[in-house]
Amino acid sequence: MSRVCYFTGKKPRMGKKIARRGIAKRSGGIGLKTTGITVRRFIPNLQTVKIIENGTVKKVRVSARYLKTGKVQRAPKRTWKPGATANPPAPAESK
Repeated sequence: MSRVCYFTGKKPRMGKKIARRGIAKRSGGIGLKTTGITVRRFIPNLQTVKIIENGTVKKVRVSARYLKTGKVQRAPKRTWKPGATANPPAPAESK
């Protein structure tokens, strides 16, 4: 799964982290000097969710912001365990 929201299309964006030194002019200094610029990625808060789409359960990545809106129809939790049968075999009698 790629880091893209299934509904909104949010995906990682590029940005910069700027390192500065010095004291701001408003604090009585001579100003801030830039000492380095690092390129970085801003990654959206994506959550993996099971949703119902066209009557089938599907696992998708959804942004947390979109989940909070309540527009996502989640799949109900399973109440049965895989491999369990409807009629379990009777226990063997001991002698």
